[in-house]
Amino acid sequence: MEFRIRRANAADARAIARAHVDSWRSTYAGIVPEEFLVSLNIDDRAEMWGKMLAAEDALMFLAEDEAGVFGFACGGKLREALNSFDAELYAIYLLRERQGKGAGRSLFDALTRALRTAGYSGMVLWVLKENPAVKFYERMGGKLIARKPIEIGGAQLEEVAFGWTRLEDLFQEETAVNGQP
Repeated sequence: MEFRIRRANAADARAIARAHVDSWRSTYAGIVPEEFLVSLNIDDRAEMWGKMLAAEDALMFLAEDEAGVFGFACGGKLREALNSFDAELYAIYLLRERQGKGAGRSLFDALTRALRTAGYSGMVLWVLKENPAVKFYERMGGKLIARKPIEIGGAQLEEVAFGWTRLEDLFQEETAVNGQP
């Protein structure tokens, strides 16, 4: 599967919203109440992502192919103090049929490089404990660092935080493999 990763812009808000809603509906089916998943609205999400993209510090990347946007990742300044971390991966979503083919890794890499370039040193992300992507975050080197309850659609769920203490460590192995300093 050929795809490209690029920096998102304001014109991408609706496509990002569609990928967000569709990925939530497939990923969280059986985890989050069905009524909540059905209530997700592309127009509302497009407005939310449009505001995020308009922010000067927005770091958002998308994955697309000839059919359009099928995934995205965004992050920036840590929203809730946690240990010594200063950055957060706010969201990373891929349509189910596009998972397991390298796009998630490419989005993760693009975002973490941008965070590092922006001067951040350590990153955290919060994810529902039942999300199958937890295994992906573990493979990417994330360490479980916190847990907290969260309510979504009337259901009491648990979120877990994964942390990467040093963003630069994510690229050291790659540098050694490619022989670059």
